[in-house]
Amino acid sequence: MTTTSEHTSVTAGIAASDIQRNRTLIRWWLYAVCALILAMVVVGGATRLTESGLSITEWKPIHGVIPPLSEAEWEEELEKYRQIPEYQLINKGMSLEEFKFIFWWEWGHRLLGRFIGVAFFIPMVVFWAQGRLEPWLKPRLVFGLFLGGLQGAVGWWMVASGLVERTDVSQYRLATHLTLAFFIFAYLFWIARRLAPREAATESERRGLLTVGWAFLALVFLQLFLGGLVAGLNAGFTFNTWPLMDGAIIPERLFVMDPWWINMFENVKMVQFQHRMVAYALVVAVGLLAWKSLRVSGRMHVMRPAWHLVGFIGLQVLFGILTLIWNVPLSIALVHQGFAVFVLAASIDYLVALKGSYPVR
Repeated sequence: MTTTSEHTSVTAGIAASDIQRNRTLIRWWLYAVCALILAMVVVGGATRLTESGLSITEWKPIHGVIPPLSEAEWEEELEKYRQIPEYQLINKGMSLEEFKFIFWWEWGHRLLGRFIGVAFFIPMVVFWAQGRLEPWLKPRLVFGLFLGGLQGAVGWWMVASGLVERTDVSQYRLATHLTLAFFIFAYLFWIARRLAPREAATESERRGLLTVGWAFLALVFLQLFLGGLVAGLNAGFTFNTWPLMDGAIIPERLFVMDPWWINMFENVKMVQFQHRMVAYALVVAVGLLAWKSLRVSGRMHVMRPAWHLVGFIGLQVLFGILTLIWNVPLSIALVHQGFAVFVLAASIDYLVALKGSYPVR
């Protein structure tokens, strides 16, 4: 005969089992969305490097899904493009076939953004209706949906900056758009990784390493933002030597603009120099992170993500150097931009190893 306490224990066990099954399903869904965001970062990089971002001069969230279907519609799109400074000052005389090339990159970028929104929204609604979402998880996913909508608005805000007086988008807005994409990835990847069952870190590991992990993540985000400025100013196409830059480790004329602080955002030489210096700082920081992780813990639970970070930072620095000295070839430049997502994922994974899984509430 089953006692009340035994029955409660069995019921709780079944509930916990159901929760873990639901968490596994939700985790893999979020991984899939994160993979789509990785693809979006790469396609966005290609759109930038092919100078395609201003080819569509209107924001039509629904109607814009359908591309031009006739020669007349293509001519209409080209005529709209002819009205903006980029065409008039840089691409004047562009043929329809040349225009189609840049149009398809931008259209694909926007279509992928819409697809990510659908791939997030519909499963979320289904899981919600099926009762698979734990109450504490619901507002977190709604916030993720909000971030996706915000990213679409920021994307158009970025494009709009290049339609009237400029021949290119604002580097400030491009860096904001790119950094927000990385933040959305980090936010969803954080949730997904913490939904996985994992070995708990000790109190001494958390106390000794969490601050280090958060500081490293902040440095990664600083570098991602600086990378956006480099892309926005086309700074990678200048000073294509390494380790020297313009013949020196610390080149001259870093502060030629007034006020002095504007150089950090608008001086091409300073923007590239900053990106180099933070890369060196990340190499030192990841070495310190691995050393301290070994000192404080040494357990594989903590060391595995630490060693992943060491390897990923090394590869990313290599990709960055090759991108620079080879004068930004499309293939290696996209590897460099896309691999930044892996560095970010490893940074999140290190923190999650210390924070542990979400408790069953």
